[in-house]
Amino acid sequence: MTTTLQPPTTSGSRREDGEGSVQVHQDASMRIEEGALVIAVYGKGGIGKSTTSSNLSAAFSKLGKRVLQIGCDPKHDSTFTLTKKMVPTVIDILETVDFHTEELRPEDFVFEGFNGVMCVESGGPPAGTGCGGYVTGQTVKLLKEHHLLEDTDVVIFDVLGDVVCGGFAAPLQHAHYCLIVTANDFDSIFAMNRIMQAINAKAKNYKVRLGGVIANRSEDTDQIDKFNERTGLRTMAHFKAVDAIRRSRLKKCTIFEMEPTPEVEAVQQEYLNLARKMLEDVEPLEAESMKDRDIFDLLGFD
Repeated sequence: MTTTLQPPTTSGSRREDGEGSVQVHQDASMRIEEGALVIAVYGKGGIGKSTTSSNLSAAFSKLGKRVLQIGCDPKHDSTFTLTKKMVPTVIDILETVDFHTEELRPEDFVFEGFNGVMCVESGGPPAGTGCGGYVTGQTVKLLKEHHLLEDTDVVIFDVLGDVVCGGFAAPLQHAHYCLIVTANDFDSIFAMNRIMQAINAKAKNYKVRLGGVIANRSEDTDQIDKFNERTGLRTMAHFKAVDAIRRSRLKKCTIFEMEPTPEVEAVQQEYLNLARKMLEDVEPLEAESMKDRDIFDLLGFD
Protein backbone atom coordinates (compact mmCIF):
# COMPACT_ATOMS: atom_id res chain seq x y z
CA MET A 1 0.00 0.00 0.00
CA THR A 2 1.30 3.45 -0.88
CA THR A 3 1.78 5.95 1.92
CA THR A 4 1.88 9.68 1.28
CA LEU A 5 2.26 12.59 3.60
CA GLN A 6 -0.92 14.50 4.22
CA PRO A 7 -1.18 18.15 5.21
CA PRO A 8 -1.99 18.86 8.83
CA THR A 9 -5.64 18.90 9.71
CA THR A 10 -7.47 21.11 12.14
CA SER A 11 -10.09 18.52 12.95
CA GLY A 12 -10.05 16.40 16.04
CA SER A 13 -9.83 17.22 19.69
CA ARG A 14 -8.02 20.31 20.87
CA ARG A 15 -6.99 21.51 24.26
CA GLU A 16 -4.98 24.40 25.53
CA ASP A 17 -1.26 24.35 24.76
CA GLY A 18 -0.33 27.29 26.89
CA GLU A 19 -2.34 30.41 27.58
CA GLY A 20 -4.30 31.61 24.56
CA SER A 21 -3.34 28.64 22.38
CA VAL A 22 -5.68 26.19 20.68
CA GLN A 23 -3.06 24.23 18.77
CA VAL A 24 -3.66 20.64 17.78
CA HIS A 25 -1.50 18.48 19.99
CA GLN A 26 1.27 16.30 18.73
CA ASP A 27 0.43 12.67 18.02
CA ALA A 28 1.71 10.83 21.08
CA SER A 29 3.11 8.05 18.88
CA MET A 30 5.47 10.54 17.25
CA ARG A 31 7.20 11.61 20.45
CA ILE A 32 10.85 10.70 20.92
CA GLU A 33 10.72 8.18 23.76
CA GLU A 34 13.63 5.85 23.00
CA GLY A 35 15.69 7.11 25.94
CA ALA A 36 17.78 9.70 24.14
CA LEU A 37 18.53 13.04 25.77
CA VAL A 38 16.73 15.58 23.57
CA ILE A 39 17.87 19.21 23.56
CA ALA A 40 16.33 22.12 21.63
CA VAL A 41 18.58 25.11 20.96
CA TYR A 42 16.87 28.48 20.52
CA GLY A 43 17.94 32.10 20.41
CA LYS A 44 17.79 35.36 18.50
CA GLY A 45 18.41 35.12 14.76
CA GLY A 46 22.10 35.31 13.91
CA ILE A 47 23.26 34.72 17.48
CA GLY A 48 25.25 31.59 16.61
CA LYS A 49 22.84 28.74 17.31
CA SER A 50 24.06 26.53 14.47
CA THR A 51 27.70 27.00 15.44
CA THR A 52 26.83 26.26 19.05
CA SER A 53 24.66 23.25 18.18
CA SER A 54 27.25 21.70 15.88
CA ASN A 55 30.11 22.17 18.32
CA LEU A 56 27.96 20.79 21.13
CA SER A 57 27.09 17.76 18.98
CA ALA A 58 30.80 17.29 18.34
CA ALA A 59 31.50 17.54 22.08
CA PHE A 60 28.91 14.86 22.88
CA SER A 61 30.49 12.62 20.25
CA LYS A 62 33.92 13.21 21.81
CA LEU A 63 32.44 11.86 25.04
CA GLY A 64 31.50 8.67 23.23
CA LYS A 65 27.83 9.46 22.67
CA ARG A 66 25.84 8.65 19.55
CA VAL A 67 24.49 11.99 18.38
CA LEU A 68 21.82 13.11 15.93
CA GLN A 69 21.51 16.80 15.00
CA ILE A 70 18.33 18.02 13.31
CA GLY A 71 18.43 21.42 11.62
CA CYS A 72 15.00 23.06 11.74
CA ASP A 73 15.53 26.05 9.44
CA PRO A 74 14.57 26.45 5.77
CA LYS A 75 18.11 27.81 5.22
CA HIS A 76 19.34 24.23 5.96
CA ASP A 77 22.76 25.44 7.13
CA SER A 78 22.73 23.90 10.60
CA THR A 79 25.02 20.95 9.96
CA PHE A 80 27.50 22.03 7.29
CA THR A 81 30.42 22.32 9.71
CA LEU A 82 29.79 18.69 10.62
CA THR A 83 29.23 17.33 7.10
CA LYS A 84 31.45 19.79 5.17
CA LYS A 85 28.62 20.39 2.71
CA MET A 86 25.06 21.65 2.40
CA VAL A 87 23.07 18.44 2.59
CA PRO A 88 19.67 18.08 0.90
CA THR A 89 16.70 18.59 3.17
CA VAL A 90 13.98 16.13 4.06
CA ILE A 91 11.57 18.24 2.02
CA ASP A 92 13.94 18.17 -0.98
CA ILE A 93 14.18 14.39 -0.78
CA LEU A 94 10.45 13.89 -0.30
CA GLU A 95 9.72 15.98 -3.38
CA THR A 96 11.85 13.63 -5.51
CA VAL A 97 9.60 10.70 -4.57
CA ASP A 98 6.36 12.68 -4.73
CA PHE A 99 6.12 12.45 -0.93
CA HIS A 100 5.88 8.65 -0.92
CA THR A 101 7.80 8.00 2.28
CA GLU A 102 8.03 4.24 1.77
CA GLU A 103 10.43 4.84 -1.12
CA LEU A 104 13.03 6.49 1.10
CA ARG A 105 16.06 4.85 2.66
CA PRO A 106 17.83 6.30 5.73
CA GLU A 107 20.89 7.21 3.67
CA ASP A 108 18.67 9.41 1.50
CA PHE A 109 18.13 11.97 4.25
CA VAL A 110 20.57 11.17 7.10
CA PHE A 111 24.22 12.12 6.59
CA GLU A 112 27.21 11.21 8.72
CA GLY A 113 29.37 14.10 9.87
CA PHE A 114 32.35 14.74 12.11
CA ASN A 115 33.20 11.91 14.52
CA GLY A 116 30.08 9.95 13.57
CA VAL A 117 27.50 12.67 14.32
CA MET A 118 24.40 11.93 12.24
CA CYS A 119 22.90 14.98 10.55
CA VAL A 120 19.45 15.79 9.19
CA GLU A 121 18.17 19.04 7.71
CA SER A 122 14.39 19.17 7.85
CA GLY A 123 14.18 22.21 5.58
CA GLY A 124 10.90 24.00 5.25
CA PRO A 125 8.26 25.35 2.89
CA PRO A 126 8.94 28.35 0.63
CA ALA A 127 8.89 31.72 2.40
CA GLY A 128 5.38 32.80 3.33
CA THR A 129 3.83 29.37 2.80
CA GLY A 130 3.18 26.28 4.86
CA CYS A 131 4.28 25.41 8.36
CA GLY A 132 7.88 24.68 9.28
CA GLY A 133 6.80 22.98 12.47
CA TYR A 134 4.85 20.43 10.45
CA VAL A 135 8.03 19.68 8.49
CA THR A 136 9.91 19.09 11.76
CA GLY A 137 7.19 16.70 12.88
CA GLN A 138 7.35 14.75 9.64
CA THR A 139 11.14 14.55 9.95
CA VAL A 140 10.83 12.95 13.38
CA LYS A 141 8.19 10.61 11.98
CA LEU A 142 10.59 9.46 9.26
CA LEU A 143 13.37 8.91 11.77
CA LYS A 144 11.07 6.79 13.92
CA GLU A 145 9.78 4.78 10.96
CA HIS A 146 13.35 3.86 10.04
CA HIS A 147 14.27 3.12 13.69
CA LEU A 148 17.01 5.74 13.61
CA LEU A 149 16.30 7.02 17.11
CA GLU A 150 16.65 3.70 18.87
CA ASP A 151 20.45 3.71 18.94
CA THR A 152 20.87 7.42 19.60
CA ASP A 153 22.07 8.86 22.91
CA VAL A 154 21.59 12.58 22.22
CA VAL A 155 19.30 14.44 19.81
CA ILE A 156 19.86 18.16 19.23
CA PHE A 157 17.26 20.33 17.49
CA ASP A 158 18.78 23.52 16.07
CA VAL A 159 15.81 25.85 15.62
CA LEU A 160 15.66 28.98 13.49
CA GLY A 161 15.72 32.49 14.91
CA ASP A 162 13.52 33.71 17.71
CA VAL A 163 10.22 32.71 16.09
CA VAL A 164 7.97 31.35 18.80
CA CYS A 165 4.85 30.60 16.76
CA GLY A 166 3.22 27.23 17.23
CA GLY A 167 5.04 25.79 14.22
CA PHE A 168 8.59 26.51 15.21
CA ALA A 169 7.87 25.73 18.82
CA ALA A 170 7.28 22.16 17.59
CA PRO A 171 10.73 20.89 18.67
CA LEU A 172 9.76 21.79 22.23
CA GLN A 173 7.21 18.98 22.05
CA HIS A 174 10.06 16.48 21.74
CA ALA A 175 12.74 18.03 23.93
CA HIS A 176 13.70 17.39 27.54
CA TYR A 177 15.61 20.65 27.83
CA CYS A 178 15.82 23.93 25.98
CA LEU A 179 19.09 25.86 25.86
CA ILE A 180 18.88 29.52 24.87
CA VAL A 181 21.84 31.12 23.11
CA THR A 182 22.22 34.82 23.83
CA ALA A 183 24.70 37.67 23.74
CA ASN A 184 25.22 40.21 26.50
CA ASP A 185 22.95 42.79 24.85
CA PHE A 186 19.40 44.05 25.06
CA ASP A 187 18.06 42.59 21.79
CA SER A 188 19.33 39.06 22.49
CA ILE A 189 18.04 39.04 26.05
CA PHE A 190 14.70 40.50 24.97
CA ALA A 191 14.36 37.63 22.46
CA MET A 192 15.39 35.15 25.15
CA ASN A 193 12.54 36.36 27.34
CA ARG A 194 10.01 35.69 24.58
CA ILE A 195 11.45 32.21 24.06
CA MET A 196 11.10 31.56 27.80
CA GLN A 197 7.40 32.34 27.47
CA ALA A 198 7.03 29.74 24.71
CA ILE A 199 8.92 27.13 26.72
CA ASN A 200 6.85 27.71 29.83
CA ALA A 201 3.67 27.44 27.75
CA LYS A 202 4.78 24.09 26.29
CA ALA A 203 5.86 22.85 29.73
CA LYS A 204 2.20 22.84 30.78
CA ASN A 205 1.58 19.77 28.62
CA TYR A 206 5.00 18.46 27.56
CA LYS A 207 8.17 17.26 29.29
CA VAL A 208 10.35 20.16 28.06
CA ARG A 209 12.00 22.33 30.71
CA LEU A 210 14.46 25.19 30.69
CA GLY A 211 18.03 23.95 30.81
CA GLY A 212 19.79 27.28 30.91
CA VAL A 213 21.59 29.98 28.97
CA ILE A 214 24.61 29.83 26.67
CA ALA A 215 26.37 33.20 26.61
CA ASN A 216 27.88 33.62 23.15
CA ARG A 217 30.13 36.16 21.41
CA SER A 218 30.34 38.20 24.59
CA GLU A 219 33.36 39.26 26.63
CA ASP A 220 31.19 39.98 29.67
CA THR A 221 27.92 38.60 31.02
CA ASP A 222 26.79 41.40 33.33
CA GLN A 223 23.46 42.01 31.54
CA ILE A 224 22.78 38.28 31.26
CA ASP A 225 23.57 37.93 34.96
CA LYS A 226 21.03 40.64 35.79
CA PHE A 227 18.36 38.87 33.78
CA ASN A 228 19.20 35.46 35.25
CA GLU A 229 19.01 36.78 38.79
CA ARG A 230 15.60 38.30 38.16
CA THR A 231 14.07 35.34 36.30
CA GLY A 232 15.73 32.29 37.83
CA LEU A 233 17.77 31.30 34.77
CA ARG A 234 21.40 30.15 34.92
CA THR A 235 24.35 30.36 32.54
CA MET A 236 25.54 26.91 31.47
CA ALA A 237 28.46 28.02 29.28
CA HIS A 238 30.21 31.21 28.19
CA PHE A 239 31.88 31.58 24.79
CA LYS A 240 33.70 34.82 24.14
CA ALA A 241 34.12 36.40 20.70
CA VAL A 242 36.99 34.09 19.76
CA ASP A 243 38.17 34.50 16.17
CA ALA A 244 38.91 30.79 15.86
CA ILE A 245 35.18 30.09 16.10
CA ARG A 246 34.49 32.47 13.20
CA ARG A 247 37.31 30.92 11.17
CA SER A 248 36.00 27.41 11.83
CA ARG A 249 32.79 28.33 10.03
CA LEU A 250 34.79 29.61 7.06
CA LYS A 251 36.80 26.38 7.08
CA LYS A 252 33.53 24.41 7.23
CA CYS A 253 34.60 22.51 10.31
CA THR A 254 33.91 22.27 14.02
CA ILE A 255 36.06 23.90 16.68
CA PHE A 256 37.42 20.43 17.48
CA GLU A 257 39.11 20.30 14.06
CA MET A 258 40.95 23.60 14.40
CA GLU A 259 44.67 23.86 15.16
CA PRO A 260 44.97 23.27 18.93
CA THR A 261 46.10 26.66 20.16
CA PRO A 262 45.50 27.56 23.84
CA GLU A 263 42.54 29.71 22.75
CA VAL A 264 40.99 26.89 20.74
CA GLU A 265 41.58 24.33 23.48
CA ALA A 266 39.83 26.58 25.99
CA VAL A 267 36.75 26.74 23.75
CA GLN A 268 36.83 22.98 23.21
CA GLN A 269 36.97 22.41 26.96
CA GLU A 270 34.00 24.73 27.53
CA TYR A 271 31.94 22.72 25.04
CA LEU A 272 32.98 19.44 26.65
CA ASN A 273 32.06 20.83 30.06
CA LEU A 274 28.65 21.89 28.74
CA ALA A 275 28.05 18.43 27.27
CA ARG A 276 28.98 16.79 30.58
CA LYS A 277 26.61 19.10 32.47
CA MET A 278 23.74 18.15 30.17
CA LEU A 279 24.48 14.45 30.62
CA GLU A 280 24.46 14.76 34.40
CA ASP A 281 20.68 15.09 34.51
CA VAL A 282 20.45 18.87 34.71
CA GLU A 283 18.07 20.21 37.33
CA PRO A 284 15.22 21.80 35.35
CA LEU A 285 14.61 25.47 36.01
CA GLU A 286 11.35 27.00 37.15
CA ALA A 287 12.27 30.38 35.70
CA GLU A 288 9.63 33.01 35.04
CA SER A 289 9.76 35.44 32.12
CA MET A 290 9.52 39.20 32.58
CA LYS A 291 7.17 41.78 31.14
CA ASP A 292 8.64 43.69 28.22
CA ARG A 293 8.65 47.01 30.07
CA ASP A 294 10.39 45.45 33.05
CA ILE A 295 13.23 44.19 30.85
CA PHE A 296 13.62 47.66 29.41
CA ASP A 297 13.94 49.09 32.90
CA LEU A 298 16.25 46.31 34.14
CA LEU A 299 18.94 46.25 31.49
CA GLY A 300 21.49 48.91 30.65
CA PHE A 301 23.71 51.27 32.58
CA ASP A 302 22.89 53.92 35.15
